[in-house]
Amino acid sequence: MSKKRVREAGYTLPGKTGEYNAITDVAGVEVGYKTITFGEPSDYKGAGSPFARTGVTMILPQGKKRSALFVGRHNLNGNGELTGTHWMDDSGYLHGPIGITNTNSVGIVRDTLAKWMIDNNYYYPYIHEGKPIEGVGYFYPVVGETWDGLMNDTNGFHVTASDVYEAIEDAKTGPIAEGNVGGGNGMQCHEFKGGTGTSSRVLTDAEGGYTLGVLVQANHGTRACFEMFGVPIGRLLKGGEARLETFSPKPGTGSIIVVIATDAPVSPLQLQKICKRIPIAIGRLGAGFENDSGDIFLAFSTANNTAYQDNKATLISDDALDPIYKATAEAVEEAILNAMFAAESMTGKANNHFYALPQDDVYNILKEYRSDILKTF
Repeated sequence: MSKKRVREAGYTLPGKTGEYNAITDVAGVEVGYKTITFGEPSDYKGAGSPFARTGVTMILPQGKKRSALFVGRHNLNGNGELTGTHWMDDSGYLHGPIGITNTNSVGIVRDTLAKWMIDNNYYYPYIHEGKPIEGVGYFYPVVGETWDGLMNDTNGFHVTASDVYEAIEDAKTGPIAEGNVGGGNGMQCHEFKGGTGTSSRVLTDAEGGYTLGVLVQANHGTRACFEMFGVPIGRLLKGGEARLETFSPKPGTGSIIVVIATDAPVSPLQLQKICKRIPIAIGRLGAGFENDSGDIFLAFSTANNTAYQDNKATLISDDALDPIYKATAEAVEEAILNAMFAAESMTGKANNHFYALPQDDVYNILKEYRSDILKTF
């Protein structure tokens, strides 16, 4: 069986997706990558070696134009980083793009993103006595991370400012790549190769007709607990165990960053509540129990995109959120699976190795235990 996204690989999943089944189904959202791969595993001799398996993912909520959007966030477990959170919590606004990279490259991505926003007049100027003062303003770039230290020379700081610029310039709408791309390049998931994944849901007209999209950087979970459709896939699969020549951290050490975009007119508090439904999806796949994981979530709305200037917003009631909550759990679960299904086996530093999820074997197991969720071709 050739490598496919989970839905195309023969599984029936709930909910209607957008055209691309991606976060870019939310109008205006663009995604760009810079994938950094160089050197052979034997080139790794310690920090600073000519070896890298890392990258940068950039999400532009309104493309390459100035924006301030309602935002909310939630941590399931805080062993990770997401910059700019204090101002998001206080103001309820997201100013500018969202970057995702490896743990030790948060600083360079954040600082380069700040310079890009200044150079491109991307931020709203400070208002003094009713007039904007160009060149003066405040914003706090948002950058998240997951640790790729088993695959990548993460202590070598191989992400550069030019890499960040390339990720921004690469940003576009439409279908986007998954797996070993961008910040997800050197990541593992449930002790198989992980990385970047995406999915979307479109609600019915009766539910509001809104679109919700998800992008994940999946670097979390254990093989022993990995499930699909309630079947303990991780325990039933034979072979393909990760090979770690350096050291073996406690199973479950890792993180997941989840970014949600929606065009539903929801408030920052409602976006925070949407984020609180993300752990449902992570738990369905058998993760979310680990102390050494940074499980950090952010959601923004492209509706009310003039509220920052106009001080006006139109919002739906909490009673209308149920289908959005359901769409969140469904889309996040599918995005994580898409990350695993798209990822390719990788040998990292010092010959550490994570195998791609063996799609044929997974299909055969589910054919035996859950044939009801398999599509008929």
